[in-house]
Amino acid sequence: MARRPRTTPRKTATQERSRQTVDVLLEATARILVKDGYDKASTNRIAVAAGVSIGSLYQYFPSKEALVAAVIDRHMGEMLELVREELVEVATRPVDVVVRKLVAAMIDAHRADPKLHRVLVEQIPRTGRLENIEAMDRETYNWLTPIWKRIAMSLASPIWTLPAFVVVKTVEA
Repeated sequence: MARRPRTTPRKTATQERSRQTVDVLLEATARILVKDGYDKASTNRIAVAAGVSIGSLYQYFPSKEALVAAVIDRHMGEMLELVREELVEVATRPVDVVVRKLVAAMIDAHRADPKLHRVLVEQIPRTGRLENIEAMDRETYNWLTPIWKRIAMSLASPIWTLPAFVVVKTVEA
């Protein structure tokens, strides 16, 4: 049985210069993934595209899979932040406003870099990041639940968990 490559960084960049190095590596990884796909990406190509030595790359990332996993984590975090900002803005508004804003926010989040998003979604199983997608869905659902509960109470409806689940799953699909 083939050993699964490590997908966690070797170390965390703490100083500004090292954070910049990691950012440049992740941006180069994203560009290569979009342009050439996962199979043609390699740590050597990524290092060259980033203008960083291969030793510096390996100082932070043990493998191509770890780089891709970091790009996935960054991209999903950015998407989640966009949705979170929009939901905070409408949390106390009527249901029609909440639903429209949520759908628009999730669509906008998917529009941020659709080519990269498509490539990353295809690679999530290879990097073991399925749990991150589930966590993102759970977090969005957890934000929505109190909103739906408030709305359901105002409508005297006992059903408030299902709409949050349906909206999250529908928009993601």
